[in-house]
Amino acid sequence: MSDLTHASLLSIARAIRQRERSALETLDLHAQRVAQFNSRLNAVVALDFDGARQRAREADAALARGEIWGPLHGVPFALKDCHEVAGVLTTVGAKPFADYRPERDGAVMRRLRAAGAILFGRTNVAEFLSDYQCSNPVYGRTSNPHDDRRTSGGSTGGAAAVASSMSPFDIGTDLAGSVRLPAAFCGVYGLKPTEHRISADGVHPNPQHHPRQVRVVSCVGPLTRTLDDLVFLMQLLGQPHPDEMDVPPVPLSEPSTAAGLRVACVHTLDDGPIARSSADALRRAARALADCGVVVDTVASPLPQLAADLEAHGELVQMMLGAFQPDKRRKPTFEDHLRATARREQRCAQLEHWFTAWDALLCPVAMTNAFAHAKPGTPIDVDGHPQPYLRLGSHLAGFNYTGHPALSVPFGFDDQGLPLAVQLVSARWHEGKLFALARALQPSRS
Repeated sequence: MSDLTHASLLSIARAIRQRERSALETLDLHAQRVAQFNSRLNAVVALDFDGARQRAREADAALARGEIWGPLHGVPFALKDCHEVAGVLTTVGAKPFADYRPERDGAVMRRLRAAGAILFGRTNVAEFLSDYQCSNPVYGRTSNPHDDRRTSGGSTGGAAAVASSMSPFDIGTDLAGSVRLPAAFCGVYGLKPTEHRISADGVHPNPQHHPRQVRVVSCVGPLTRTLDDLVFLMQLLGQPHPDEMDVPPVPLSEPSTAAGLRVACVHTLDDGPIARSSADALRRAARALADCGVVVDTVASPLPQLAADLEAHGELVQMMLGAFQPDKRRKPTFEDHLRATARREQRCAQLEHWFTAWDALLCPVAMTNAFAHAKPGTPIDVDGHPQPYLRLGSHLAGFNYTGHPALSVPFGFDDQGLPLAVQLVSARWHEGKLFALARALQPSRS
């Protein structure tokens, strides 16, 4: 416990609760990490350590009286700059929202505040959460903690804050891979849960108080350094609430062992090339699972219509985001919405039927790992072969379209010291199988 910032979230919470460290000391240790690394990484923005210190003193005083606010009593954290937090800048990295301070907490912040956690800042994002790198005109660019010449991935730049121990966790959003890609690039766990597993209320600035537009496809999910922390946050955030009718009361259960589970390994979902180091990580992961008693077979992609799915995903997103845009273009009708939803439900059902033969899918997170900072749209080098920039989402967005849970699992490093990762996907509401398989991979990560 000499350097508490490197410890797991659960260890930090336990140390405060058992009064091995005060909440104020713990906050100051994280402030020191921010001072040491953030000028290089720019992963944490809108800092308010003064306000957080006052709250930490209150947490320590409460604990001295025998009061425990919740399981995260006194734990400091930074939160993605998209979740609404009452009175705190919430900008999504966009100048139209540069001064926006919400009147209320969104669902994620309500849960974390109720659990006793203490917010000290926001984590950086891609502008409007709309790029596979993390850069915006409000706060600038976030870099990768393993090589600051490279991207942290986007839109959740908080992966860099978690990997560098500036924050013990972050809660991201994933519309087309915005949790899983940065988690993979920075070497932490990142989960896109089953759609509606965690409430998305308040995940975007809404000063006009419009009805919530994005109710499908996008998911809220945690990023952590340990798997146990990720499971804990899923349980904390995934509880249904009377105000959140989208979240069903589906229990989160995990098999006692991965042995006997059936895993289909797919080397590429889009028939395009995968970097040698990423392909090697996938092969090593498949062998490690087989060594644990998992049945692993190499199969064809379960998404044979991936290109059409990705196009339909983009159309659905634009339909939602454009609902309140005051332009002259034809707005989608309710019939358009129903037809798009019907197509999506059909594809979701097809993949769900595929999972009756398999407990999980093992596949890449992306065509390569962290690449050098580049202008969005620039072709990405994959072992000497330039690939279209938007191919970065081809192993990610298909599972947003179908609503299936997908977990980015850190799995070693390449010869340049950059993190490698693999992706596990399961049937809807079966995140527990992903956790069991990820546990089986833990001894083989290096």
